[in-house]
Amino acid sequence: MTTHSRREFLKMSAAGAALRFAPPLAYTSSLLAGADQHGDERIVPFPLSAVRLGPGIFAEQAETNARYLDSLTTDRLLHSFRLTAGITSSAKPYGGWESPTVELRGHFNGGHYLSAVALASATAGNSVLKARGDEVVGGLAQCQTKNGNGYVSAFPTGLFEHLQEGKPVWAPFYTYHKIMAGLLDMYVLTGNTDALKVAEGMAHWVDRYFEGIGDEQRQRMLRTEYGGMNEALVNLAALTKKQEYLDTAKLFEQPSILDPLAGRRDELTGLHANTNVPKMIGAARMYEVTGDRRHRRIAEYFLEEVLTARSYAIGNTSLDEHWTTPAGELKGSLGWTNAECCVAYNLMKLERLVFGWTGDVRWMDAYERAMFNCRLGTQNAQGLKQYFFPLAAGYWRAYHSAEDSFWCCTGTGVEEFAKFTDTIYFHRGGDVYVNQFIASTLDWKDEGLKIEQATTFPRQQGTTLKFATAHPKMRTVHVRIPAWTTDAAEVKVNGRPLEAVADPGSYLAIRRVWKDGDTISLSLPMALRTELLAGDDSVAASLYGPLVLAADLGAGPTDGPGKIIPDGSTVPKGLAKPDALPKAAGADWVRTESAEELRFKAAEESGNLDVLPMYAVRDQRYAVYWQMATGTAKS
Repeated sequence: MTTHSRREFLKMSAAGAALRFAPPLAYTSSLLAGADQHGDERIVPFPLSAVRLGPGIFAEQAETNARYLDSLTTDRLLHSFRLTAGITSSAKPYGGWESPTVELRGHFNGGHYLSAVALASATAGNSVLKARGDEVVGGLAQCQTKNGNGYVSAFPTGLFEHLQEGKPVWAPFYTYHKIMAGLLDMYVLTGNTDALKVAEGMAHWVDRYFEGIGDEQRQRMLRTEYGGMNEALVNLAALTKKQEYLDTAKLFEQPSILDPLAGRRDELTGLHANTNVPKMIGAARMYEVTGDRRHRRIAEYFLEEVLTARSYAIGNTSLDEHWTTPAGELKGSLGWTNAECCVAYNLMKLERLVFGWTGDVRWMDAYERAMFNCRLGTQNAQGLKQYFFPLAAGYWRAYHSAEDSFWCCTGTGVEEFAKFTDTIYFHRGGDVYVNQFIASTLDWKDEGLKIEQATTFPRQQGTTLKFATAHPKMRTVHVRIPAWTTDAAEVKVNGRPLEAVADPGSYLAIRRVWKDGDTISLSLPMALRTELLAGDDSVAASLYGPLVLAADLGAGPTDGPGKIIPDGSTVPKGLAKPDALPKAAGADWVRTESAEELRFKAAEESGNLDVLPMYAVRDQRYAVYWQMATGTAKS
């Protein structure tokens, strides 16, 4: 097996990607795409309604997620909002972080939930969930009218007074952002115009709230997590073309965080990871609507630094929710509380934004790695989600309860599993980018073109694209040739192999007149390789193509509080210490038993272990990282 560090792998991915351009910049009317008024200058995603999932694991996971969303009732979701507005409610409140006594209440019920059902409506045509979203929007509008000042939340304004006065408070603007984001998703993705009106009223309240608050006091207040308030307000400005919302968004900028990044300095050690990734998404959106290239530099440097110097093999970062170690030094950081799932969700949002400016294949490779290793597998058969992603040996997956948790990762999870179609295909003008290998159909109505992607990837090492059109047209189709594939990669057009294929870690551009019935077939061989833990040459993970592999260490809990965490807690009570890392017997300690079935064996000092893709781990205790014999893991 070849051995590389995380940083080396991303640099290799960059070798073939040179599509860099400065897009014309203006306010956008396309919230999710990030497109400008000259949409052909930027690589943009297709509308969610233009792509449908085909049969396979992603469609199955999306349906499981939809069933969980369908189990939640609108009166219970709206309970705390109504009480806060002085409206009677006899509904039984949900528990955990949505309990009527918890300061973060409303983040899921009025925020993530709306985003998730809007996404499910757009990606799968789920009319039942759309109707539920409309009911929640209607309830929030009633609460806003009753409040009479534009304010909407599941807690009273007193929490914002605590923030202003420097008193202890959880994160009121964090929740406020989730609600605004959910409303904007309902407007953009389902056409609910009331949702936009409510969001504008909320923005006006924020502007009035900051009247009379000086810069020094405001910067102190911004030390408390505020989610993506800057992103939500920039998006609102882009949708309405109103400068006032952009001005309010700028009130959420923190020089203490942004200035070092603008100067390409990593001063992230000690910071809370998921507090800060949304700020970079806001910076990215600020660049897209204002053209301020400083914001672009901030987003790009941050993304590259976190992914190359602060991330684990799975494509996510953090320990105890923080960057606890210096850049490039993850030695000793494996535990239960690794890789909060929200962080992966937000990094993926940032990856797709930066890809749209650069066309850099690294970000689609990184997106794929996170999708298969950080997202798939983090939902169980009942639609319950993980919070942490344990990377110490001997731990297992644990999930939230159905009605008594409602973590932040519950919220980002229901969104993620509702939007698997959002990054498969992008376009620039009339050209198409095939970014991800997922069974799906693109219906580009404006161009009279359909592309059906048939694959069982990753069990199938490749994919086939079939074109359907009544109007043959010259266009370029850009197909990702991932950095993880080998030099034996092959591409066929209508069954005939191309003489030359782009190097791994690049996009292959195929320009021709595409006719009805044309096909592109990709063969993308996978190989085993080793990736070192940053800062520790004695610890490594094994990967197969984009898949992180995990050793099966035996049965873990299948139920009870160790598996389904019963309250707002995020770690099972009485958690035992981790096992020692399994010891690899030699440099090539993992071998492939069945490529089609993705079965592997590993030679461990005490005997052989079964190995499987991390996304396929269910109830097993597992190990992602291995202790290497001296000298065997060095590049």
